[in-house]
Amino acid sequence: MHKMPALPLVPPYLKKGDKVAITCPAKKLSGPMTDAVKLIELWGLEVVIGDTVTASYHQFAGDDALRARDMQRFIDDDSIKAIFAARGGYGTVRIIDHINFDKLKQNPKWIIGFSDITVLHSHLHQNYNLQTIHGQMPVNIPDASATSLQTLKKTLFGEEISYLIKPDPLNRVGKATGTLIGGNLSLLIAVLGSISDMDYSGKILFIEDVGEYLYAIDRMVRALDRAGKLTNLAGLIVGGFNDIKDNDISFGQTVPQIIMEVVKNYDYPVCFNFPAGHIPDNRALVLGREVEIIVIEHQSTIKYK
Repeated sequence: MHKMPALPLVPPYLKKGDKVAITCPAKKLSGPMTDAVKLIELWGLEVVIGDTVTASYHQFAGDDALRARDMQRFIDDDSIKAIFAARGGYGTVRIIDHINFDKLKQNPKWIIGFSDITVLHSHLHQNYNLQTIHGQMPVNIPDASATSLQTLKKTLFGEEISYLIKPDPLNRVGKATGTLIGGNLSLLIAVLGSISDMDYSGKILFIEDVGEYLYAIDRMVRALDRAGKLTNLAGLIVGGFNDIKDNDISFGQTVPQIIMEVVKNYDYPVCFNFPAGHIPDNRALVLGREVEIIVIEHQSTIKYK
């Protein structure tokens, strides 16, 4: 595994008139990005559409070579200040090793997305210490909550955001400070042991997932733990785990119960119900940035340092 650079790379915040790009590193789109383009233009930004946005190759937004080339084009173009992944799905892990991200060292820019885009978040954190944004993607904008879009805009333009979260009976109280990492649980497992895998020690881990079976969630959380990833965390934030399925013979535990059983012997704070993931109210998180979490009986607070 590559050693992470010591100092975080913080992309410049956006300002009106900046150019941003939309590209599709994974699954293909089923229609035009009209709503997303309108909204981003309303924010005062100019939108450049990648070739992948209209491309199709089986389930992907063009073949691997096209998707890698599209991402490379926007990384290398100094006039582009942020890159939105149009959607997730599956496919980023197929192209990650064919993209050269070195240009971001001289010219860091915001990379925005979630779900399959966790591969990018993880890779860029571990190899470049680049701060990235886990937040709504163009495909989700028609169904996104106004609050989630507001948090994305505020984050991109450099406004302060912090979160107050409702309590959960399984929360573990405590206070911690650390660099925020994470994303989609399935994708964190998919990059385990690879060049894109992160050092979790002393970090605050955020996880979310969608459409999985309860036993698969149990297996993945245990895989992370057996790989030593959960032992030395500073804290754990659990987002949306929705559309979760069960077998004919019930697994017998909820997602929070599964997670707490695995981390029961550790003493860091655990916060459930964070509004991020495959949900309409998917609020923006800056990954790679230092955050403080305070979990008390009646609420949890998450704020950037």
